Amino acid sequence: MPIKAKKRPTRTRTKKVSHRPPLKLSKIPPLAIDLRDPANAVITCEDCGTECPITGMKGGSVQKLVPHHTGQAHVQPGIRCRSSNRQIVFDLTLPEWWQARADAAREAANRRPSRVTRKPRTAPAPAVAQIATRKTRSEPDDGRPMWLVREMGWASTSAAVRDTDTRRAQLPAGETPTEGPQIPLEPVRITV
Repeated sequence: MPIKAKKRPTRTRTKKVSHRPPLKLSKIPPLAIDLRDPANAVITCEDCGTECPITGMKGGSVQKLVPHHTGQAHVQPGIRCRSSNRQIVFDLTLPEWWQARADAAREAANRRPSRVTRKPRTAPAPAVAQIATRKTRSEPDDGRPMWLVREMGWASTSAAVRDTDTRRAQLPAGETPTEGPQIPLEPVRITV
């Protein structure tokens, strides 16, 4: 019968401890800690933002963060986080952590997002060539050239324009134009 290797415990076996000062659970935001299953406790690393398990929770003498890398797997090079093997001090009891977590969740639920009022976008002004070729609704589209259509439009309104100009030129009897002061036709000489 073949000999099978015995099952080894799934925990990181290292005696190394980080030179950085230990993390206190009371100084970490309660939502960054997950102690719901104390045997599989997880903390979000404050240096790189990675969720890291805590070793030594199953009876070890020293609790510390698992060695981990910064960056994403297969995307960025594997650089060891400086908080790897950092010791953790449990200065909170489990009920205190539950209460702090409930308070933080309640506070986060009561926050309101700030309303962003965006300005409406204005349409860009058309180019001069687009304005020149644009047709008005009164101009028929029967295949005639545009210059001919415009000439015919001016011809149809020329009688009304002439009539309005002649009425403007007529002045009532005894009245002077009110559009401006009289301009002298002879030079004015002032003697002192």
